[in-house]
Amino acid sequence: MKGLKAKELRDKSVPELEDLVRAERAGLYKARRDLVFRQTTDVAQLKTRRKNIARLLTLIEEKKRGGDA
Repeated sequence: MKGLKAKELRDKSVPELEDLVRAERAGLYKARRDLVFRQTTDVAQLKTRRKNIARLLTLIEEKKRGGDA
């Protein structure tokens, strides 16, 4: 999965962002499992998913605090 853009995500609501976090975490789990079982060698995917999760959580906190930064 490619990196998610913050500009595109700012238009989404908090529940939509939380759904995306759940999907990214599930994808991260699957990617780690596949790596352990040698079904994939794409370690860059792990970094991308972790960064996506961090980006989503940051936006959720901004929206909950009411910041438009």
